[in-house]
Amino acid sequence: MPDSQPQPPHSSGSAGRRPSGDGTALLLSGARLTDGRTVDVRVQDGRIQAVGTQGSLGTAPCTTRVDLTGYLLLPAPAEPHAHSDTALSADSDGPVDLDPQDVQRRATEAALLQLGHGATALRTHVRIGDMQGLGPLEAVLQARRALHGLAELTVVAVPRLLTGAAGADGLALLRDAVKMGAGVIGGCPDTDPDPAGYVEAVTEIAAEYGCPVDLHTDGADPARLARLAAMTGGLRPGVALGPCGGLARLPETAAGHAAERLAASGVTVVCLPQGNCGSIDGHGTAPVRLLRSAGVPIAAGSGSLRDVSNPAGRGDPLEAAYLLASREGLPPAEAYAAISATARAALGLPEIRVEAGFPAELLAVRGERLSGVLSLAYSRIVVHRGRIVARTSAVREYCDSAAIAVLDLPRQGRSGG
Repeated sequence: MPDSQPQPPHSSGSAGRRPSGDGTALLLSGARLTDGRTVDVRVQDGRIQAVGTQGSLGTAPCTTRVDLTGYLLLPAPAEPHAHSDTALSADSDGPVDLDPQDVQRRATEAALLQLGHGATALRTHVRIGDMQGLGPLEAVLQARRALHGLAELTVVAVPRLLTGAAGADGLALLRDAVKMGAGVIGGCPDTDPDPAGYVEAVTEIAAEYGCPVDLHTDGADPARLARLAAMTGGLRPGVALGPCGGLARLPETAAGHAAERLAASGVTVVCLPQGNCGSIDGHGTAPVRLLRSAGVPIAAGSGSLRDVSNPAGRGDPLEAAYLLASREGLPPAEAYAAISATARAALGLPEIRVEAGFPAELLAVRGERLSGVLSLAYSRIVVHRGRIVARTSAVREYCDSAAIAVLDLPRQGRSGG
């Protein structure tokens, strides 16, 4: 017996096959918004052209209509913290294969997996140096080029050492990585013999090239975290720190003081509720409610995706939001903002609203309310630059005997059976 939920969206036309800006309009019909309204949304040239009551926008020539009855329409999520060079390597024997062709294949597959979940923009950290040099970075940059038009992939160059005699090579590689196309300066100061010197080198190169900064830190040392925040505070175009899971292991007073310093510096904390990444010791999620109460912007990422650090990772932004709501106690709207509005801001992307004039980066999920789709979302349709780029459909069915058993439960309960 098929379930009574709405069926996957039906489109009339060739949605998802035309590039944005070719004059073809997309009409998303009967979509439900988080404020309870049911609307039609017209999209053209990569932007939302109009939002009106259902049936009010009509269907102009060269318009592809998609029926979103039974779906909740949301600003698309963004993935602020991925590791494409090691993604999807958990089943391999021995060390991770960093052959450029294998890295490119896995990076592309991982990005498409996350795109299918709704993430139309991704920031991935890629290690440089050691035996592989810049090979994995070049492979991920090739994956970025292959994904053009489907998803936005930004690459973070992550050197191991930047101080002392051994750090000289790291500094040279970091500059080369930026020239190759890495758009963000990253790294893990906690693992360098001179953490403060590491951060100083990162900020100098970031200022030199006008790049954002995205650093790994556990946050378990409040004095070191305070120095890191002070050194990067005010740096433009922006600074992100994560996963900061060690803050949750500190006494509440110490964690509160650290949160205040982070808020004063203006950095964004990217937490990883689905599991930390391999470059950070310790486990657990940053204390998001404490950080939010101090005024720290909180974004949520997936971290490792089916590698040795998290063999079962899903790379699903909605799962990250679900965990923030269920484990950390955030209201659903705030949990979703951590994977959408705040995550996009951390990536330097424009704001998204389901309103006329905003970029058409959208996610439609089967369900009526945000609280429901965070835990029950299977069917999804993803819009990037005004066109459909991914579609996932799921239909649940029950056999007749199971359905009868379920229907009998209330009657048995009333009779005391």
